[in-house]
Amino acid sequence: MSQSDTPNIQALSAEVSQLHQELQLREQLVQQLSQELFRLVKGNSSFIPQKTETECDLSQLEALKEQLQAVEEQVMFYQEQITSRDSEIHQLRQSVQELTDRSRMLEQVVQELPQIYRRKFEERMTPVRDKVAMLQRENRQLQAELQSVSYRLALKTRNSSHSGIDLPNFSNPIADNTNISAHQNA
Repeated sequence: MSQSDTPNIQALSAEVSQLHQELQLREQLVQQLSQELFRLVKGNSSFIPQKTETECDLSQLEALKEQLQAVEEQVMFYQEQITSRDSEIHQLRQSVQELTDRSRMLEQVVQELPQIYRRKFEERMTPVRDKVAMLQRENRQLQAELQSVSYRLALKTRNSSHSGIDLPNFSNPIADNTNISAHQNA
């Protein structure tokens, strides 16, 4: 709800309060007029219209009736306005309540967002970590194999440099076979 709506609601509330006061004042006037008319009619038997009553009295009575009718019409008009304003105020209060509830819900969502993002990030990182761990194991295994091959190659190179040229040894046929198979295996 915007800040401009709050002064509008306050202005409407003040106007409704003013209309209530005016309505009460008019109701009091109507009540006083009706009591005065009743007192005059009941307490004064000469006030009862008689055939000898003058035109002036009749015109005053007619004017009072018209005033009373005008006041009643005004009272009805103000009551309709008050009812309309009450309805509008009720709708505005409902709107304020709905917007307040929505605002609270959005605040809660905003507060939960970091946790949601952390959880989603963790869910996405788990397969990546598993893959990294697998690659690291594979890398260690390949490094171990590389060291083994490097070691064997170093041994072979050293043996080759010490012995010069590998010539078969004809003196021992069994040693020849082992030497040849060792040479082939390497």
